[in-house]
Amino acid sequence: MTLRALIFDVDGTLSETEEAHRRAFNETFAEAGMDWHWSVEDYTWLLKTTGGKERMRAFRAHNGAAAPSDDEIAALHTAKTARYGALVASRALTLRPGVAELIAAARAAELKVAVATTTNRPNVDALCRASWGKEADEVFDVIAAGDEVKAKKPAPDVFNLAVKRLGIDPSEAVAFEDSRNGVLSAQAAGLRVIVTPSRYTAAEDFSLADWVVEDLSAANIAAVTLLSPLIRAA
Repeated sequence: MTLRALIFDVDGTLSETEEAHRRAFNETFAEAGMDWHWSVEDYTWLLKTTGGKERMRAFRAHNGAAAPSDDEIAALHTAKTARYGALVASRALTLRPGVAELIAAARAAELKVAVATTTNRPNVDALCRASWGKEADEVFDVIAAGDEVKAKKPAPDVFNLAVKRLGIDPSEAVAFEDSRNGVLSAQAAGLRVIVTPSRYTAAEDFSLADWVVEDLSAANIAAVTLLSPLIRAA
């Protein structure tokens, strides 16, 4: 079927955001007087659990502790989200190679562009303001965020929501991901998937992905037959 839309994951796909997330978590823990501090190694395995509150609960279980409570975790996550937004606003992040150009080419070709992410909407807005100088709904036609669905990746819920809001058939879109959980989620929703492994996911198994490329720069995208017309048109 005709390609009508591109659907992007956010963290690790649009930008290498995970180190900023880790810093925001650790600064939030320190300000709350907690003895939690997530190393790069800690955060690598924690990322296999999707969602910030879910990661904190996973770490609590890993420690065999009862605290913090779920209510305290929700409050910590709210504080962490604000801290992350401030980090992004300070221009601590940049888009990964080829992202801006591919989205512009899709727009020029009159394709829809969407987000399907396990992160929450304020984080998407923060990245778009820092990277495009616009709110997320000025960059993307549809935004499906993790706080809008019952089950997060690898469940297909957030991609199903994005496809529904786009008003298309899954076969008319391609998803962009950086994690194995993301690949499983997108494929369960009936989407083809292009993977650009990120710093924290490079060692994961992407054998199920339809395509794996280093990044979304023109040379790599031109090798994907489905998307090469966009590059030629640009």
